Amino acid sequence: MAKLTIYHNQACGNSRGAMALLRERGLEFDVIEYLKNPPTRETLEKILTMLEGPPADLVRKDKRFGELGLNADDYTEPKKIVTLLLKHPELMQRPIVIRGTRALIARPPEKLEALL
Repeated sequence: MAKLTIYHNQACGNSRGAMALLRERGLEFDVIEYLKNPPTRETLEKILTMLEGPPADLVRKDKRFGELGLNADDYTEPKKIVTLLLKHPELMQRPIVIRGTRALIARPPEKLEALL
């Protein structure tokens, strides 16, 4: 099996749930706490190429997004998304699980089934 990596935020229930699911299956995985160790431009660009959905899915359109006065229509292109997430890593959707050449936003955690 290809190596698993999870971009994790301990404060997020979905992120904790994804980790629990991986542990229940006895799978080994690397954990990257992306708020403590934000991804680089290159890493974000790579993740975007690995995701199956629209690039805009990588951005959380939550309360913080609104507080910053952002408009979702402005963040549909990969370059703009990467620039935004470099400045505001807290807006990155979570958890992101990577296996081989595929990445998945495991929200809810049950979505991981498609990757495993």
